[in-house]
Amino acid sequence: MGGGYNTSTTYKEVVMKRSFRIGVVLGKPWAWVSGAKEDKQTNPKSINNALKNKGLEGYTLDLLDEVSKAMHFDYEIVIATGNDYGARDPVTSQWSGLMGDLISGNIDISLASLIMTTEREEYVDFVTPYFDQSGISILLREKYVERNMFKFFLVLQDEVWLGILGCVLVVILILWILDRFSPYSYVNNREAYPEGAREFTFGECIWFCLTSLTPQGGGECPKALSARVLVAAYWLFIVLMLATFTSNLAALLTVERMQTTVQSLEDLARQSQVNYTVLEGSPTMEYFKNMAGAEEELYRKWKELTLNSSAESNKFRVWDYPIREQYTHIWDVIKSGNPVKSPEEGYNRVKESQKGLFAFISDASEIKYQYYTNCEFLEIGEPFAEQPLAIAVQEGSSLSKELSQVVLGLQKDRFFEKVHSKFWNIGQRQACPVMNDNQGITLESLGGIFLTTLVGLALSVLMLIYEIYQEKKEEQIAKIQPMLFKNRQDEKMYGDLDKPTYTLSGDMTRSSRKLADVD
Repeated sequence: MGGGYNTSTTYKEVVMKRSFRIGVVLGKPWAWVSGAKEDKQTNPKSINNALKNKGLEGYTLDLLDEVSKAMHFDYEIVIATGNDYGARDPVTSQWSGLMGDLISGNIDISLASLIMTTEREEYVDFVTPYFDQSGISILLREKYVERNMFKFFLVLQDEVWLGILGCVLVVILILWILDRFSPYSYVNNREAYPEGAREFTFGECIWFCLTSLTPQGGGECPKALSARVLVAAYWLFIVLMLATFTSNLAALLTVERMQTTVQSLEDLARQSQVNYTVLEGSPTMEYFKNMAGAEEELYRKWKELTLNSSAESNKFRVWDYPIREQYTHIWDVIKSGNPVKSPEEGYNRVKESQKGLFAFISDASEIKYQYYTNCEFLEIGEPFAEQPLAIAVQEGSSLSKELSQVVLGLQKDRFFEKVHSKFWNIGQRQACPVMNDNQGITLESLGGIFLTTLVGLALSVLMLIYEIYQEKKEEQIAKIQPMLFKNRQDEKMYGDLDKPTYTLSGDMTRSSRKLADVD
């Protein structure tokens, strides 16, 4: 038919969607298995291939959905080999992990939180960064402070409290003895005090010594000079003990409110109490290795400068090296401390250190997520060595330009701000309960004071009940006593009628009743 061809009436043109293999690395907040147990959410074995996105959720999955809609492609999620970002073998120059999968063509696009480094840019192409800056941060656990309602008792050791109690008991006893036996006390010399005075019975001695422990004082003092000398010495003892207790209580509360002595990387390098480590093969580990090498190179140059200088122009000395080698020390600690195999292992080691003596140095965005979602963690200092995160494709791929345009469009629509606030929500941290006294002394710390007051109130009510009962009892006794007295008089009057009478010789003649006398 004229050399042409006819199209079928049933023919329908369909645009075929592209399909790409997307490489991801499991780890919060980027991608994790939704609904799995906490310890299995980043385990590739927990993935369910039958579910959408293999049952994964996270920042990477939200970004992937938006990118796939904008570029109109289908995708298959591929977990990176070893669930790792990868490192380059210095001998074979071969990459492992996600980088190795991308270079070998096992995946088409890396949508994981891959840090743009100079070394990686030599092997793959990065598009426009979607995450501005993600540096390195330090994660530490808040010191666990044991809750004790009677914290004020912890100010002094047990033997000191026992010594104070023993001293009070001895003073009570001696004060009672002095007031009882001194010829000049009120008890033994009442005529010298016609207006009256306080009589120091044993109960009054107890009350005097107990009230003297407070600023209210013990009330009226003894009259005898010997007892007054004892009271003066006792008051001096109380003043010194109260001053010691107050100062030590203030010091205890101040020390507990101090968060931590480590506030930055420099502090971490200078101290030896807190141990720390990094993720094995991570950019963080590579960073400290490179910085330690840079310090070593600088010191080598310094030695050359000082040792090769002439005697006439000897401005510098080897021992005046002006740079502190903190990275060299940190790198030595990292090598000797066995770097962790996964971020979860690092978080668990931090959590297990209840005294806050272990720190995990890792990606700042992941550290901040852990800080926001776990009330036990602390983020130390500000992030350092900041570098951007970006999507990566194979070197020379045509997808690079298209992906960059999509990322710029998402930035214009403020998509990244919305998804960032979803996973890094500071409101989660504000909902954390107060775990220490950093924001003020809590009721759990000083609840014992209120409990002691409540016990005193309860005892006072019980004593009131006892006093009322005792008063009622005395009133009943007062009513019964006259009747008892009358009965006793009757018994005395009539009691002799039943008694037998005897003759002078002792022989009983008869028993007579004194009815006539009664009549």
